[in-house]
Amino acid sequence: MNTRLKPAGAGLTLSLLLCAGVSLLTAVPAAAQIAEVEAKLPFEAPPAELLASRRARLLDSIGTGVVLVKSASERSIDGDYAQASDFRQNNDFLYLTGLETPDSWLLLSSAPDGTRQERLFIPERNEAMERWTGAKPSFEDAAAISGISEVAAEDELERAIRRSAFRRGGAATVYAPLNDRTRDDETIQRLLFDWPLEVKDIEPVIARLRLVKDEFELRMLQRAIDITAAAQRAAMQHARPGIYEYELEAVIEYAFRAGGAERVGFPSIVGSGPNSVVLHYDKSRRRMEDGDLVVMDIGAEYSYYTADVTRTIPVSGRFSDRQRAIYELVLGAQQAGMEAVRPGATIQEVDAAARAYMRRHSGDLCGAQDCNGFFVHGVGHWLGMDVHDVGSYGTVFEPGMVLTVEPGIYLVDEELGVRIEDDVLVTETGYRLLSEKAPRDPDEIEALMKQRLSLN
Repeated sequence: MNTRLKPAGAGLTLSLLLCAGVSLLTAVPAAAQIAEVEAKLPFEAPPAELLASRRARLLDSIGTGVVLVKSASERSIDGDYAQASDFRQNNDFLYLTGLETPDSWLLLSSAPDGTRQERLFIPERNEAMERWTGAKPSFEDAAAISGISEVAAEDELERAIRRSAFRRGGAATVYAPLNDRTRDDETIQRLLFDWPLEVKDIEPVIARLRLVKDEFELRMLQRAIDITAAAQRAAMQHARPGIYEYELEAVIEYAFRAGGAERVGFPSIVGSGPNSVVLHYDKSRRRMEDGDLVVMDIGAEYSYYTADVTRTIPVSGRFSDRQRAIYELVLGAQQAGMEAVRPGATIQEVDAAARAYMRRHSGDLCGAQDCNGFFVHGVGHWLGMDVHDVGSYGTVFEPGMVLTVEPGIYLVDEELGVRIEDDVLVTETGYRLLSEKAPRDPDEIEALMKQRLSLN
């Protein structure tokens, strides 16, 4: 049952922060923001009917042939108490099966006569081992979750592939993941490349399907984004001179877990002062000072879908005139980029729109040159099960695609970095801002931070 967090949840927030040396008064606003997020289970499996439709679309895309998709494997920690750690399912396998079971295989086939077959191969249960690791899905469980009726032990895979791939009149084309990790996979080498088969990469085919999000995916993404927006608000109310970056990171990541996120979508970036101009700074060791800006580039992962929202705020609670001028230029460039998002456009056009705005409005803010010279990265990327999600960046926008729009200016000599990043859905007529719950207007940011400052 899903329940809204009660004051006890806020109390837990306070105890954790107090253990880190955070004062009671500054912890209260963070707890209040976190309590806005309704706690939910950290994983929702897609409906079996939706999974079946995804597999059908995949087979439609290849025509005839055999598809082989491998799950992720458990990673072991050496030592006397070795156990699997940090398991995260392969995105493509989860997208097609809904299963988090490690060391499994999905086998799909489509014959020239229109006959199709779906089979799953998973490890057999080991009740003695499950006393240590917890129960694993049975064949019946896997069938119910995935909607695939044929489920067998993984040691039957080789025979099944041979039957599917070799038919009268010749061998079928086999589509398998051929990335740097799986190319050298012993099983794939033995089953595919040691036989006289034509093998093609399935990952680009699945990537094209994953670019357009279905309703379930959009709901999971929105959930991840809402959790992240709540964490941004909590951080805004907690930030102040004298605390360390890691303390702000702790507030952010507690908000993630309190909201039901299973993990971070990527290492949190909390960079203040000189670290605000380091694009992927992740040390979080510096003590923040009055006059600093702090860039918070963060994303919660919920049910394998990742948010990516960046806010830049003044540690003191108020932008200086210089900081505000740079911030408003970045904000205007971001808005221009978002307004370029519509069906038929491309990420390159969004980038061009943001840079054109920055070029027209830079004035002398960045010296003799316009500020584009200090906008040193692309304007955005696809978003979904990966923070930099799969798909070609030359793809023309269609409704259901999700991308980030994130211009920035980084003035190294001034130790002044500003990046604003939001998550945007391509709609039938333009775009929808999915991360609107995270304040980005400078007046709104200052007003929210003032609520914290009034407590001191």
